[in-house]
Amino acid sequence: MFLQRNNKHLAAFGRSLLKNKNRQLANKLVLSKRTLLTSTKKQQQQKNNFKFKTASITTSIAALLVLTSYYNSSNITNEPSKKGLRTISLDEFKKHSSPDDCWVIINGIIYDLTNFIAKHPGGPDIIKANSGKDVSALFNPIHASDLIDKYIMKKDIKGIIDPNCDFPKELITKALSPGETPESMAFKEKLRQNLPSIDELKTIFDFEYICSKILPKNAWYYYSSGSEDEFSLRENHNAYHRVQFRPRVLVNVKDVDTSCTILGEKHEVPFYVSATALAALGYEGGEVSIAEGCAQGSFKIPQMISTLSSKTLAEISEAKDKFGGQDQWFQLYVNTDRSKALDLIKEAEAKKCKAIFITVDAPSLGRREKDVKLKAKPSRENGISKGLSSFIDPSLDWEDVKYLKKQTSLPVFLKGIQRKEDALTAVENGFNIVISNHGGRQLDHTVSPLETLTEVVPLLKEKGYKPGENVEVFIDGGVRRGTDILKAIALGATGVGLGRPILYSNSAYGAKGVEKCKDMLREEIAMNMRLLGVNKLSELNESFVDTQGLKYRSVRLSNDFLNEEVYEPRNIIEWDMALEAGDDDS
Repeated sequence: MFLQRNNKHLAAFGRSLLKNKNRQLANKLVLSKRTLLTSTKKQQQQKNNFKFKTASITTSIAALLVLTSYYNSSNITNEPSKKGLRTISLDEFKKHSSPDDCWVIINGIIYDLTNFIAKHPGGPDIIKANSGKDVSALFNPIHASDLIDKYIMKKDIKGIIDPNCDFPKELITKALSPGETPESMAFKEKLRQNLPSIDELKTIFDFEYICSKILPKNAWYYYSSGSEDEFSLRENHNAYHRVQFRPRVLVNVKDVDTSCTILGEKHEVPFYVSATALAALGYEGGEVSIAEGCAQGSFKIPQMISTLSSKTLAEISEAKDKFGGQDQWFQLYVNTDRSKALDLIKEAEAKKCKAIFITVDAPSLGRREKDVKLKAKPSRENGISKGLSSFIDPSLDWEDVKYLKKQTSLPVFLKGIQRKEDALTAVENGFNIVISNHGGRQLDHTVSPLETLTEVVPLLKEKGYKPGENVEVFIDGGVRRGTDILKAIALGATGVGLGRPILYSNSAYGAKGVEKCKDMLREEIAMNMRLLGVNKLSELNESFVDTQGLKYRSVRLSNDFLNEEVYEPRNIIEWDMALEAGDDDS
C-alpha cells in the first residue's frame, strides 16, 4: 500500500514539474524514482527467490519511468548557454512561427532557420512542422553540439528566450519515439536497469540480443537494418561460414602474437572500430564512450570517427587523450559544398587523426525499409537514414577524390570498394582501400566483402602491389567472430573493421561494453591461432583456408543459430489483418 500511494504521488508530482520546469526538483524526483525502483526490486527478488521476473510493472511506475526518461533525455532548458545574447520575450518569439519566418529554440537559444530550411540535411519538412517551437528534444539526440556553429550563420542567432516566461507546453516538441508506448518504453527501461553482469556475456551476439530488447525502436531499426530484402546484410556474415580452415598440426604454439602492423605502426590486434553514425541514439555517451572503450584495458584499438557522429570531433579526441591515446581516423562524407569537406579534413588533421577515409559507396541512400516503416506516415523524411545522407554529394567522382587526396598529407583510403577493377584504379592512384558494401545498407544483393577480397588481393599482387607493404587493404561487414577476422587476414586483408558489434556493446554497457567486446575477439583470435598452428598473424595465407564453397550462395552448409536468434526479419504489410478487424467491428 505504501508503494502504491507513493507511486501516485510521485507521478502527479512529476507532471507538475514538467509544467513548471523545475530542474532541481526534477533531479530529486529521479533520485526518488531510483529509490522506489530499488525498494520494489528488492521486494520482488525476495518474493521470487532473487530471480528477476519480466512481469508487468504497475501503471504508475511505468508513467514515472517514462516521465523521468523523457525529462532527462530531452535536455530541454530555457536557460541560455551563451553569454552576450539579448533576451527575447515569448510574445516576440511567437511572431516567427511559419516556414517563411521560422524561429526555433535549441537549448534556450533562438535561431532563425528561415534560410536554412532548404539546406537542412534532414530535409525541410521536419523544420517546417516545428516552426516557432522548442526543438531541443529533437535536436540533441542526433546532432553534435558544434553542428550549429558549423552550419548556422552568426546573424541567425537571435538571442535567448526569456528564462522567466511561462513557456507553453504545446510549443515544446517531444523526443521522437515512433512505434513505442509509455508501457513499452518503461519496460525497456526496466530491462536496462537489470542487465546481466557483463561477465556473463560470452559472444558478440549477446550484445546484439540485449540491444534488440532495450533500445527504442528508432535506434534499433536504424542500427540493425539493411537495404530492401537485406540479402547483403545477411550475406556479409554468411559468407564467412562458407570459408573453412585447413589447420596445420604439431606446431609449438605455446606463445602466440596477435599483433600486426597497420600504416607502419604496431597494433596489438588486427581489428579496428569502423565509422558508424549516431552512436548516442543507443547510449548517451555515444562516440565518446566508444573512444574510452577503445583506449581502456590491456590494449588499444584504432577508432574511425564518422562525419555524422553525434559527438564533436573535439570531444571524441579528448576522450582518447584521457587514457593515453589510441589511433583515431576520420571518415569523410563529401558534402555538396566542397569547402565543408576541406574544413573537415583540416579539423581532422588538427585533432591528430592519422588517416582519412572517404566513403565512396553512398551517392544515394539505400532503401532501409525497417527504418522507413517506423515512420508514422509517408513523407520526404524516410527514416533517420534518409535525413542524414541527403547532404552527401552524388556527383563525387575519381577526379574529386584525387583532388581531396592532394589537400592532405595523411594517408587516404577509399571506403566502399566492391569490385576488383575499382580496387586497382584506387591503388594505382595512391589510395589505400576498404572493401565494404556499407554493412549491407546501400545496394542490396551486392557481393559480400569477403568474396570481393578473394578477387582483389590476387589482382593487386599480380600488378606488383603487396598488402601490408605498399598498400593497405581493409575489410568490414559481417564480422562477428575471431575466426572471421583470421579468415580475412589469411585472404590478404591488413585490417578488419567492426561496426555494429561496437554499436551494440556500447549501447548496452558503454565503454566497458566496448572493452569487453574487444577482449572477447582477442581471446578468440589467440585461441584459434593455436588451433590453426600459427604463432604470428603474418604466417597466415591462402593455404590455411578453403574458399571453394564461397560462391555457392544458395547453399547453407550449417545453420548459424546465434545469428538467426538475433536477426529480426522485416514483416510484410498487415493490411489484411486491418481489414479483418474492420469486418469484426461491423
